Amino acid sequence: MGKSKPNVLIFMTDHQRYDMAPPFHRCLTPNLDCIAQESVIFTNMYCPSPHCCPSRATFFSGLYPTDHGVWNNVNVGNTISRGLSEGVKLWSEDLAEAGYRLFFSGKWHVSAEEGPQDRGFENVYHLQTYTGIQSAARTRIPDCIEWKKAYRRDNLCDIDTPREEAEIKRPGYPRYKLYGEKENPFGDDNVIDASVTHIREKLSASQEPWLFYVGNLGPHDPYFLPKRFLDLYDINDIKLPPNYRDNLLDKPALYQKTQSYFSQLSDDEHKEAIRHYLAFCTYEDYCFGRLVDALKESGIYEDTVIMYCSDHGDYVGAHGLWTKGLPCFREAYRVPMVIRIPGRTEPYLVNDRASLADIAPTLLDLCHVSYSRRFAGRSLAGYLRGESQQDTPAFTYTQSNGNELYGIQRSIADDNWKYVFNGFDYDELYDLKNDPGELVNLARDKRYAGVIQDMTKELWRFAKANHDTYINPYIMIAHMPYGPGIISEELFE
Repeated sequence: MGKSKPNVLIFMTDHQRYDMAPPFHRCLTPNLDCIAQESVIFTNMYCPSPHCCPSRATFFSGLYPTDHGVWNNVNVGNTISRGLSEGVKLWSEDLAEAGYRLFFSGKWHVSAEEGPQDRGFENVYHLQTYTGIQSAARTRIPDCIEWKKAYRRDNLCDIDTPREEAEIKRPGYPRYKLYGEKENPFGDDNVIDASVTHIREKLSASQEPWLFYVGNLGPHDPYFLPKRFLDLYDINDIKLPPNYRDNLLDKPALYQKTQSYFSQLSDDEHKEAIRHYLAFCTYEDYCFGRLVDALKESGIYEDTVIMYCSDHGDYVGAHGLWTKGLPCFREAYRVPMVIRIPGRTEPYLVNDRASLADIAPTLLDLCHVSYSRRFAGRSLAGYLRGESQQDTPAFTYTQSNGNELYGIQRSIADDNWKYVFNGFDYDELYDLKNDPGELVNLARDKRYAGVIQDMTKELWRFAKANHDTYINPYIMIAHMPYGPGIISEELFE
């Protein structure tokens, strides 16, 4: 793998689904396709929560939300938590202590109380909303500058005005269009411009090992992007997902309520939204390609580990839904992970279960930095070195305490079954072998009570290992069908 302490470039997108990257090739990603030919590709990578902040906190800490303490958007007025729990250490701090220089460009969104500069990074391009420290007063709704801008009179949706294409009407709320055209979406071009300059002017001559994290905001909704990328896709080639027409009637009412907003859109508008999303992912690939080209032009490509990843997925029309959050369908949880290793000359696909919680120990191992603390994840470095690993997890777990408005939710899945505990509504059980689209909820069918009992046992074991405090036995809130005592007394030792 070249140098004993390799350079590392991490490119993280926001909202990118797993099948928008190799080896699935659902959209055009020529730059990533090229890198993938000498990379390890994790095809079964999951985030712990379908939201930016908790998933990013897991990426940096190697812990699940119950341990790192970040549950939802840290920048809003009614957030559950504004930052990481006391004592949580990030891999960036380990690398800085080991002599790495760390640089940060773009979106942070891990804490409103700290920026990356407080965790070992030097800021290259500063996004105040997502990188800067924000006072608690700033996030109160009446005082929030963004709130006042959003609710200006000329931007509000009214009841009587006809709905425009791509618009989702919400009277009294700011107007919202799901897709459209725009140059430099979310300022991603600015992030890449600054990052390319930094690579050419600073990193090419660095005598110290370095790690450069670049975080773009695309392909986050709304899906507005430059027309030249949209023109790469023919609307006549776009198909609706197989589970698009799921009416969700056997699933929690929250799912149905969420779907009702997007049901304002016609089938053709859903197809157009898919077209925009695919094109947005191609735009992000273009941004990624600019970084890779800068590495090559600077003569530092060969000694650099390159990671392409995302924080969470997007429904992209599955179950008639868009964006992310609860519901707990796999489209919002499964993410791309492509890691290019110097010296590799062919692709290697890993189909074993993996999690963003695995990245912290993986990076430390790749950079030959020792650690002794516990991680919820496991190191994937063996895969990257071409070794077979024997400790493949049997289950994938998720943790969510909802957005700022709703819902404690936990899930567990293996190759056959997926069980979702919903603290706010009835639970879900899916037969993944026969129903991969998660269309038929079997949770209330008594024939599957044994499956739910088995899955619940494993969920409680995971809860103990990761300090999940959902163990209150009070009758009004103890809604999981089987309590932790179903395992054995050892759970409470």
